[in-house]
Amino acid sequence: QVQLVESGGGVVQAGGSLRLSCVATGSVFRVNAMGWYRQVPGKQRELVAYITSGGGTQYADSTKGRFTISRDNPKNTVYLQMNSLEPEDTAVYYCNAVTMVLAIPRDYWGQGTQVTVSS
Repeated sequence: QVQLVESGGGVVQAGGSLRLSCVATGSVFRVNAMGWYRQVPGKQRELVAYITSGGGTQYADSTKGRFTISRDNPKNTVYLQMNSLEPEDTAVYYCNAVTMVLAIPRDYWGQGTQVTVSS
């Protein structure tokens, strides 16, 4: 089992910045990729960015060049630095961790943190 706790959400004006943090506890040695997703009411949860244990990253097209995901493995923490925020970035942001046990992937989710960008 892996537990994820997010922090860092809040209200910011358009053009501003926020940094989200997510700390993983429990069976962290099984964690492979970690990432961030976001969801607005009435829409599906969508990928924002993820990072593998080896440091490889992938971003949604809408966040490339504005968001940066990073990972501190000794601290079992993943960060999402969000710059040049737009009202369209308003959503609940969820931390995600993927474990691989006997080649079977399993997803874990945090409780979510609200990000609100005002115009």
